[in-house]
Amino acid sequence: MNEGSILNLEDRLRARIRREGPISFHDWMQAALYDEKDGYYCRGDLDRQGRGGDYRTAPEISPLFAATFARYFTKLYSELGSPSSWTILETGAGTGQFAHGVLSSLKSNHPNIFSRTRYLIDEISPDCHTRGSLRLSEFCAQVEFVRMAEIPESICNLIIFSNELIDAFPVHRVIFRGGELRELYVGLNEDDFVWIEYESEQRVIEYCRRQGLRLGENQIVEINLEADRFVARAASLIETGLLIIVDYGAERNELLTEPHRQQGTLRAFYRHQMIEDVLAKPGEQDLTTTVDWTQIKEAGKRFGLQTVRQESLNRFLLDEGLLEEINRLTSHDQSNAHVLHVTTGAREMIMPHGMAASFQILVQKKI
Repeated sequence: MNEGSILNLEDRLRARIRREGPISFHDWMQAALYDEKDGYYCRGDLDRQGRGGDYRTAPEISPLFAATFARYFTKLYSELGSPSSWTILETGAGTGQFAHGVLSSLKSNHPNIFSRTRYLIDEISPDCHTRGSLRLSEFCAQVEFVRMAEIPESICNLIIFSNELIDAFPVHRVIFRGGELRELYVGLNEDDFVWIEYESEQRVIEYCRRQGLRLGENQIVEINLEADRFVARAASLIETGLLIIVDYGAERNELLTEPHRQQGTLRAFYRHQMIEDVLAKPGEQDLTTTVDWTQIKEAGKRFGLQTVRQESLNRFLLDEGLLEEINRLTSHDQSNAHVLHVTTGAREMIMPHGMAASFQILVQKKI
């Protein structure tokens, strides 16, 4: 048995730093979240979502989220010309709760569209893959688990959907100090993980130059190169169709100029509480950054996607029929508990201070 199979992730990261020297935060975050054995999103012993976990997602809070998107997808199906077959690819699907809600809604309300739907799921976590397979077993004729990077060719009439995915991509962190751009690496002070300034990687410098980033002294910003790669891959897969991204973000100018973001947007969460030390306990807490919507739109344009819609998630859900879905989900002799669950979740989806108001949706299209 080798040493790596015995040591936990924290100890393996320490050993790597002692062996190789400080590592980029991108590599540290990649390990903390996606290490095959102990990464936060890959562990089977963690309850990440819900009251007992570290965060909540819209599909988990309310069935209205998936039901309203199912309505929206049927509209897109018509806009694509009501093809004999079409594909929905969900990336970062977790345990399949959104997929189950969409497919259930299509089967009940639009059986003709349901029969023509192929639903692909790209999910990196083996634990989520297993749980998702069980949850979606009744739709086994429609559902296939794939890796987005391994799909061999572009697809006609394709919808690619992601919810809270890009905010969890590993990022580089850069700081402007003494008139030059430096990158924040992770090193060790005895056994503690600490920030160390290093010369930035060339690809990070080139990205900053291309974007014309101008930072103030001591200002920190995250560079999400994975987001560009994601959009490029999505665009290469869409022969005709749309890329739909739901996440929390801001335009680049806001991210760079707002006073409370001068140290970047990197955050850690544990049991629904923000943790001050983002380097503490890798693999045990969620790490996230705010999406740069300007970057996503610019990347889409470079790769042949046209932005057709961008707005707050609560506004989108209202416009796409969430109120009608409330009536549908509560009108057929449902129990009081079910009605209460639907109506309580509705508040989070539509109220100005509810969960959905903190998120946005961006829709890009290739014709």
